[in-house]
Amino acid sequence: MSQDTPVPIADLHFLIAEDDEFQRHWLSVMLQKLGAQHIAEAENGKQALDILQAPGSRIDISFIDLNMPVMDGIELVRHLANSDSQTAIVLTSALGSALLLSVETMTNAYGVDLLGTFEKPATPEILEQLIARFQPAAMRHARKGPPVFTLQEIRDGIAADQFEPVFQPKVELATGKVKAVEAFIRWRHPQHGLLTPPAFIPILEASGHIDELTWPVVERAVAACRGWHDQGLMIGVSINLSPSSLAEPGLAERILSHVGHHNIAPEYFTIEITEMMAMTDLPVCLENLARLRMKGFGLSIDDFGTAHSNVQQLLRIPFLDLKIDRSFVAGASQNQQMHIALASALDLARKLRRNSVAVGVETREDWDLLRDLGCTYAQGFYIAKPMERDAVPAWIEEWSQFF
Repeated sequence: MSQDTPVPIADLHFLIAEDDEFQRHWLSVMLQKLGAQHIAEAENGKQALDILQAPGSRIDISFIDLNMPVMDGIELVRHLANSDSQTAIVLTSALGSALLLSVETMTNAYGVDLLGTFEKPATPEILEQLIARFQPAAMRHARKGPPVFTLQEIRDGIAADQFEPVFQPKVELATGKVKAVEAFIRWRHPQHGLLTPPAFIPILEASGHIDELTWPVVERAVAACRGWHDQGLMIGVSINLSPSSLAEPGLAERILSHVGHHNIAPEYFTIEITEMMAMTDLPVCLENLARLRMKGFGLSIDDFGTAHSNVQQLLRIPFLDLKIDRSFVAGASQNQQMHIALASALDLARKLRRNSVAVGVETREDWDLLRDLGCTYAQGFYIAKPMERDAVPAWIEEWSQFF
């Protein structure tokens, strides 16, 4: 995503690493038409690396062709990963989306700042979108990773009631109606502001203290659902469970007690487990999942496509929803390989007679693609970011005006 105040294109320094003289000139012309004033050029990866490593060099964004002589774009990316270069990069090729997707995955694994990819030829619209994602290196480093906390600091935060759920809408693609929301936990830290799960969940899970957070979140999510129902908004809520919570004896009865206390029908409450958790052989986990479904709760397989499960393993779980990971969704409208993988996942859900939920919908183009492919539900920033409980009714009212 782009920063709140984008850097003016005129202030950015660009590098075009492209062996084809016409393509290099055409890209330079388009950048200039967008307002660029500082553009360096290289005919191969070696020249590009020399420019990037020159003393005092400043290159904010590098456009890198994959297929170049002397040093190709793939090798150049590897050198950048092992250097102190601060450049953000855009990968480009005429050799097809499959190659670009593979090198994109490699680049992300190296930790190089990748703004995106495109198949030649470029267009001004594509360039403008990619450049809008740029963040200065200082800002990227400032936002890289959450603060590190001790277990005791996290437990103190729980005891001080500093953790709260936020809710992201899940919309039915065919009708545009809001059917449910997913609860995400946030830590409203007095010094560090609003923190996301990577700052605290791994430590709680590794130490065996995750349930200290799970049950307060369940209670607040159910209470929020009760409040919406009282306002006439008959939407459901879903919540993620950790492996240790799933292995807790009596899990179904405990959740049933929470929803019963607020007079919520179990059908309005969905438990989400990851694809990896769905592969478990632990009898107590399978028993809890079967009992939850038997009691009327919804079950959802989250992050589908990130593990190596097979259909037989998935079918051991009586799930209703198959949530397709964002890596298959975001940008699928612009990438043929992702399009094929997404269509395959949706086809699997349809053949199994399960609902499909696409996560990470960030553009109208991806929304339209999912609707055309017959996906059941969608959620993502194109629809709405996670929001506080009290903001949900007003957002639903505003959203409903479009359908």
